[in-house]
Amino acid sequence: MSGVNFSAYAALSSVKPAEAAGQAAKPKGDANAVSEGFASFKQTMEAAEQTAVNTAVSGADPHAMVEALANAELALDAAVTIRDKVVEAYQELLRMPV
Repeated sequence: MSGVNFSAYAALSSVKPAEAAGQAAKPKGDANAVSEGFASFKQTMEAAEQTAVNTAVSGADPHAMVEALANAELALDAAVTIRDKVVEAYQELLRMPV
């Protein structure tokens, strides 16, 4: 099992920046905060995954694993809440009369 080298978040890191893809430069302001939020979410999930693997394979500190998984759960709950609010706002826009 130690020969398996799989990361569920590898796809997130393979995304190219807008400048490298030949697209227009990204806008400043809130878009930067959103990208920082995605990066922070990705880091939290990767840290939890790596800590869980280290604990399972080498018997590392189980308290660190519990802490990392609690942080990942908190980040996932926040992401789901934000997604729900965005979907709710979109549905409200669809209900508006034209």
